[in-house]
Amino acid sequence: MNIIISNSSGKPIYEQITSQIKNMIISGELQAGDGLPSMRTLAKDLRISVITTKRAYNDLEQEGFIATVTGKGSFVAARNTEVIREGNLRIVEEHITAAVDIAKKSGISCQELTEVLQVIYEGE
Repeated sequence: MNIIISNSSGKPIYEQITSQIKNMIISGELQAGDGLPSMRTLAKDLRISVITTKRAYNDLEQEGFIATVTGKGSFVAARNTEVIREGNLRIVEEHITAAVDIAKKSGISCQELTEVLQVIYEGE
């Protein structure tokens, strides 16, 4: 598993791990039933504390992305598309909220912001 930690990122390390594993699951790089490295192995590979990997795995489990079986390890949970969709929608809402705040502070109208969003959305 290729996880990259950035010390210059404003995000805590456990959040970086969580978001990268989520992205791997959402993109299909990790499939339901795939095993994840043990918390200790991942901590050793990333040269971070086991407590940090434990926090990331706990968050992933609470959000339904992974399941942990005592004595066997952590595995990608069966993909619940509604859970994934809701998680992505929440992320989109956070980004749009930040964009709206910047737009309001900059005197950009709702119509201008909507047009920018539409151009970006349709451009992809």
